[in-house]
Amino acid sequence: MTRRTFNITRRRALMGAAALPLTAATTSPAFAAAEMMGIATTRFNRVKLGSFEVTTLLAGTRTVPNPQSIFGMNATPEEFAEVSAAANLPTDKAQFFFTPTVVNTGEKLVLFDTGLNAGGISGALKAAGYEPEQIDTVVITHMHGDHIGGLNDEGIPTFVNADYVTGETEFDAWDTAANEGFEAKMRPLAEQTTMIKGGASVTSGITAVEAFGHTPGHMAYMLESDGQQMLLAVDFANHYVWSLAYPDWEVKFDRDKAQAAATRRKLLSMMAADKIPFVGYHMPFPGMGYVETRGDGFHFVASSYQQLMD
Repeated sequence: MTRRTFNITRRRALMGAAALPLTAATTSPAFAAAEMMGIATTRFNRVKLGSFEVTTLLAGTRTVPNPQSIFGMNATPEEFAEVSAAANLPTDKAQFFFTPTVVNTGEKLVLFDTGLNAGGISGALKAAGYEPEQIDTVVITHMHGDHIGGLNDEGIPTFVNADYVTGETEFDAWDTAANEGFEAKMRPLAEQTTMIKGGASVTSGITAVEAFGHTPGHMAYMLESDGQQMLLAVDFANHYVWSLAYPDWEVKFDRDKAQAAATRRKLLSMMAADKIPFVGYHMPFPGMGYVETRGDGFHFVASSYQQLMD
């Protein structure tokens, strides 16, 4: 029997390998295109502040039309359009974010605000590794519906082991307002709520800062741990361009628009001068950044890795 020898050269091997994908494509069934998943982002972001852990939670987000009906109400349409175009922002819609914050001091787990509803805040907490029953203290910065909505679900409390803290001036303003949301969400907790003033301590390292104007008793909160500071700015500035670059632009939801503008300038100036990072409840998620002066206004600088390092 004659023995045949096959000599496979490098060139032949490469040509054979190159042909394989084509062969497979002609003999294998076609795969369906990947499913469109929809726009999404993460639900939480956790950083270190000294010995504290600060976790921002995305409790909800939504698109709203006609942003100049909310921001820059005293600006001309032409000015609003020019400012928006320079920042690559559309003028027909805007994205709103709802960002409660959890601060773990090592002794207390403190939640600041509760989002629009119980499902949103509970889901965001669980994504971050927490359960609602772990919360020791719920701080309500002010009583707009997107901050108190998650306090209960049809009368059933969301945070069964928590005590509550809010501003005295804020509570008193809503106490006589006959507001349906306040009556359903905050009124049932009045007996469990401690009323405080600016400068009061929620717990060691967390101090109330008066930021009136958005609502009569709106509060921000200064966090301090191991020589580091961060301001939970909440709603005194609600957009990273339209509120920071133009702090005198009127905002629909500011109860006292002149006082709100004065508060913006005061706190933004302080943060810019002292290089204090802040969390804004409606800033682009994860809501954390710095402020620098720019002309007659301010500029938002998103946080990168400053608080991510040990």
